[in-house]
Amino acid sequence: MPRAGLTAHRVTIAGAELADEVGLEQVTMSQLARRLGVKDASLYSHVRSLEDLRGRIALLAADEKSLLIAEATAGRAGREALVAYANAWRQYAHRHPGRYLATQTPIRIDPELAAQASGPRRAVELTYGMLRGYGLAEPDLTDAVRLLRSTFHGFVTLEAAGGFAHERSPQDSWIRALDALHSLLEHWPPSREGDSS
Repeated sequence: MPRAGLTAHRVTIAGAELADEVGLEQVTMSQLARRLGVKDASLYSHVRSLEDLRGRIALLAADEKSLLIAEATAGRAGREALVAYANAWRQYAHRHPGRYLATQTPIRIDPELAAQASGPRRAVELTYGMLRGYGLAEPDLTDAVRLLRSTFHGFVTLEAAGGFAHERSPQDSWIRALDALHSLLEHWPPSREGDSS
């Protein structure tokens, strides 16, 4: 019988907090049970497995990150929207490293849960909406999304790992990177259809 007060949402929140503290890959069901003051078996009344927990953390994080980005970009367009979007992404990644990693890691998510979740869909809408302000259409939109995701994820991952040892401030480099991305998006090269090399 499930422990009173323990719900799938509460287990997910506790798992997300633990992931932020110790790293997503280091989270175990035993650790989580200890944190919640229950036996391991009690957790399985709320989440099916460690993979299920990680999927739930990924959906929670997608909701949180999308909300942060939506609030930051509301009423903005062009460079202002790009900078607000990027800063919200970076802020979330640094505040919630475990949750952030869950949004960037291929995780098998229960299709029923995924269908109910608005965060991932909202993330796509926000990204494509911001990029349409640059007048991009497919397939350039998809290419630009991949460029931004690679740039933001690469930067925040290297920054979190202490990978920027040069004396120049990472913040200064971040600002210049966003200036460069804005310039590129405004002057996006023409698509070369049929060139898959």
